[in-house]
Amino acid sequence: MQIKDKKWVIEEAKRNKVKFIHLWFTDILGFLKSFTITAEELEVALEDGVGFDGSSIEGFARIEESDMMAMPDPSTFCILSSSSKDLGVGGRMFCDILEPDGSSYLEDPRYVLKRNLKRASDMGYTFYIGPELEYFYFQSCQPPLKGLDEGGYFDLTPRDVASDLRKETIIALKNMGIEVECSHHEVAPSQHEIDLRYTDALRMADNTMTYRLVVKEIALKNNIHATFMPKPLFGKNGSGMHVHQSLFKGKVNAFFDPKDPYHLSRVAKRYIAGLLRHASEFTLITNQWVNSYKRLVPGYEAPVYLSWALRNRSDLIRVPVYKPGKEEATRIELRSPDPACNPYLAFAVMLSAGLEGIEKEYDFVEPVKENVYKMSEEEREAAGIGQLPENLWEAIKITEKSEWLKKTLGERLFSKLIENKKIEWQNYRSQVTSYELEQYLPIL
Repeated sequence: MQIKDKKWVIEEAKRNKVKFIHLWFTDILGFLKSFTITAEELEVALEDGVGFDGSSIEGFARIEESDMMAMPDPSTFCILSSSSKDLGVGGRMFCDILEPDGSSYLEDPRYVLKRNLKRASDMGYTFYIGPELEYFYFQSCQPPLKGLDEGGYFDLTPRDVASDLRKETIIALKNMGIEVECSHHEVAPSQHEIDLRYTDALRMADNTMTYRLVVKEIALKNNIHATFMPKPLFGKNGSGMHVHQSLFKGKVNAFFDPKDPYHLSRVAKRYIAGLLRHASEFTLITNQWVNSYKRLVPGYEAPVYLSWALRNRSDLIRVPVYKPGKEEATRIELRSPDPACNPYLAFAVMLSAGLEGIEKEYDFVEPVKENVYKMSEEEREAAGIGQLPENLWEAIKITEKSEWLKKTLGERLFSKLIENKKIEWQNYRSQVTSYELEQYLPIL
């Protein structure tokens, strides 16, 4: 297996006649940031990092402490295709953000994930992730929104712009070394999904950021607008990011137990218990926008209640049915996150919640066999089934009280995220919407 170290990057850049290298990193809200160096600066950048002004990056630094360092991760190097031969070949690497003295910057989302992965590693685990990111294609981003098709779930629509866009996106991802498992049409009109192949959580967070950019760039190249907005259409299913996850010890799946009725180990059961107990606290991370809560409503397949099941897709957590000989595929699927979250922070809080359940031996909760949406409020209460926050403000208030989440994210990032989300909520609640004008202006 090729070791992707500094020497390899330099050799690959020379072999492919790379002229520019794009250095990528992510702010606390999950927006991809980038600046570019020339090939002549590559060796120095790999050795010493590259300085930049962090004061303009959301959540990264105050004005008086704006000097930051971006340290490229050689293992993330790949060649980027160019729309113009005149511009030459480009490459990209993800970076870890450092303080001027070389120490890790505590508010770097990639660092937060790496710190939580170390916790898992110290317990002997490797964390694997397989997300399913849904998104929409629209003819433009200007309302009224017009999709490209009227297809439904897994529909084989005639060859059209949308199916060709998916194929072009998959080819671009594979050329960047990102493996794709499958793609298909989703439930809502003009809604699509491309599933990335299972891999370790850090690489998957990098891949998720790349995937979102590639989907948008391929669409833009074809004069189409792609969006990962959780709920762009009223009365239609929103876009989720169902996250399949498992812990391995070496090559052994720590979630599998052949003797258990559910084929779940004690580790898996306590991991599920951790997710259920802390889900309401981490919803602000996995569903961070005002619009996220327009998706988390009953009736559109998105989970609302804190329950798990073996088959039912309406529950917060689903455990896919075990198939003999497929022990390595035993996994847990968390269905509440949406694709507009920051994947580094989202994967970190999921892992932390699960590890909390394992370390503190949370009590296992039996799966729900009925459809939780058809149960009365009294029945759910009697069964101990709670509910996710109903809006951003409720999520903020729950998260604000969470000492566990503060420890998971680090106090500084935690505080800045809360502050940012409060501003978003204040801006949202002061808006007068078209709904209010249509409903109330004629009669009040």
